[in-house]
Amino acid sequence: MAAAAGGLDFSPAEQLTVIGLCALTAFLSHLALAVFNDGVRPFMLDFLQGRTTRGATTAVSFGLSAGFIFGLGAPMALSSGVLNPWLVFLPTDLLGLLAPKKWLAPVLGGAWGAVVVFGLKGADKVAHELPVDFLTAMQQMSTPILFLFTLFPVLAISKQFGRLRGAIAGAVELVLVVLTMKLWPKVFAGALAMAVGVLLLIGFAVVRDLRQRRTDRATTRAEGAGAGGERAETEGGRAELAADDPMVSLFGASAARLRRHLPLFMVLGAGVCLLAQLHIFGGGEATSFLIAKGRTTEAAQVDFYRAFGFLPLIATTALASGAYGIAGFTFVYPIGYLLPSPWLALVCGALVLAVEVLALSGIGRVLGGLPSVRDSSEQLRAAIGATLQLAILFGSLMAANAMGGGLGILIVGGLYLLNEAMGRVVVRMAAGPAAVVVGGVLLNVLYGLDLFTPLTS
Repeated sequence: MAAAAGGLDFSPAEQLTVIGLCALTAFLSHLALAVFNDGVRPFMLDFLQGRTTRGATTAVSFGLSAGFIFGLGAPMALSSGVLNPWLVFLPTDLLGLLAPKKWLAPVLGGAWGAVVVFGLKGADKVAHELPVDFLTAMQQMSTPILFLFTLFPVLAISKQFGRLRGAIAGAVELVLVVLTMKLWPKVFAGALAMAVGVLLLIGFAVVRDLRQRRTDRATTRAEGAGAGGERAETEGGRAELAADDPMVSLFGASAARLRRHLPLFMVLGAGVCLLAQLHIFGGGEATSFLIAKGRTTEAAQVDFYRAFGFLPLIATTALASGAYGIAGFTFVYPIGYLLPSPWLALVCGALVLAVEVLALSGIGRVLGGLPSVRDSSEQLRAAIGATLQLAILFGSLMAANAMGGGLGILIVGGLYLLNEAMGRVVVRMAAGPAAVVVGGVLLNVLYGLDLFTPLTS
């Protein structure tokens, strides 16, 4: 892998970018303006309104983030050679909330950025010099992650539109993967299949909404002209209730709060887009390995689809809590991957996040009027999680086999099952990579005790 071969060796400009962005994101977290963890965002409203303390909010953030930081973020970065949001942004969520003073938040965030850019290189070097090189073995995860991730539109279609359409979408994707591997071997085989799968999902959703609208119009006409006055009165009452609805008032206040800090969000968008443009950062599991292989176009495609899956969640939680996402709707990721110039990335990133913040209220209203499209986004998000859970688990077992054969599988699989039996102390998504790291350390200890001989390649 191109990035992995570089050993996480960052240039001075890249180091400054990471450190500066970590300082900024910690500052925004301290102000409760933006956090990366979608699970933490709903708790920010209570913090803003004084119903909970900074310490309690930090504890919630730590509980929801620690497993992803140490179980997924760090192992993925070390194995791929590419930074990821769980390693860069989740800790700054914590540090920003933890800081008791406004000036301390960017200092702590910048310090974490320095740990990332300087500490990972040393950890990477030490790990590769061990008798059992578990970081190289973890690169085995790339194949199942990349190929199984291709199937997420099929799962979403099956859940929302039934098994028949899901089976059709699955067959179409399989044919496209085979054709791509045969005709365009240098292109990521899942790229075209994912594109067609997402288009099918959107097409099915649009058709359902159009049919529902025709049905609603027919029902309205059937009510007859005599009920017109009554309907007008009902609609007027609904409008009055909507105006008095506390949720509508809350959404408006949250959107206004974010707009007041638009310059900060523009700087944030510029920084995140620049980080993506430098190709030292991937926005997701599959994207990290694609960036590592130099396939930026395919990485942009993957993160573009992912953004649609999380857009409704980010929009609604931002409007409800007054805290936005650190990367906005994450469209700055794919845009950054594709841009040829860092200066262009700064400008485009700032403009993208400005547009998102200004359009947030309108996006919330549009989502409310598109039930099938909104449901499709929720199904996409669930399908992405399901495919990645299987892919990461399978890839972790492949890594275990590469570094320790049957004994490696026993240790890593056993740790995963133990985590399940103990109530998932580490979240399921991160349990596999964390087990590989712990298993690699144990195999090195066994080697030191002359109880294990590393496998030869």
